Amino acid sequence: MVTPPRERPPFVADERTQLVGWYDLQRSIVAWKCEGLSDEDARRSVIPTSPLLTAAGVVSHLRWTEHLWFEVLFLGGSSDGNPQFDEGYADWHTADTPLSTLLDGYADQCTRSNEIIAAHDLDSPGRHPDHRSAAASLRWMIIHMIEETARHAGHLDTVRELVDGRKGYY
Repeated sequence: MVTPPRERPPFVADERTQLVGWYDLQRSIVAWKCEGLSDEDARRSVIPTSPLLTAAGVVSHLRWTEHLWFEVLFLGGSSDGNPQFDEGYADWHTADTPLSTLLDGYADQCTRSNEIIAAHDLDSPGRHPDHRSAAASLRWMIIHMIEETARHAGHLDTVRELVDGRKGYY
């Protein structure tokens, strides 16, 4: 996977351009924090009290969180196959899945999410009848996912530094 460019959105732009721009920046930071990691290092647990907080676990979690918010809650699609609906933080478990496969799945899901975002009005509410959070507008969901992705990019800052000493933000 080629790491996407890490660029801030324009200082002056419409709301959608700025929201998606900040969102894509955080996504690209996630990919960048994984650059050069071996599969073994990507699965290495470095925080004893949070054994699932690994680079691979973060990427898997973010991939499935993208699916949850945009395909399930917003579009009203099925949650079948999304491990977030399983017990025990299943979306964080990556077994022996290569990091490159996890990153490709995340990139594909981000592309799908951006297609959904582009095709709908920011004021449109989600459609899933069984989840309270689906009542949120698309705008709210995007802002939430910027926060979620940035928070986990921050986790990756710490994980990466503890794995091999690599530091850097942007």
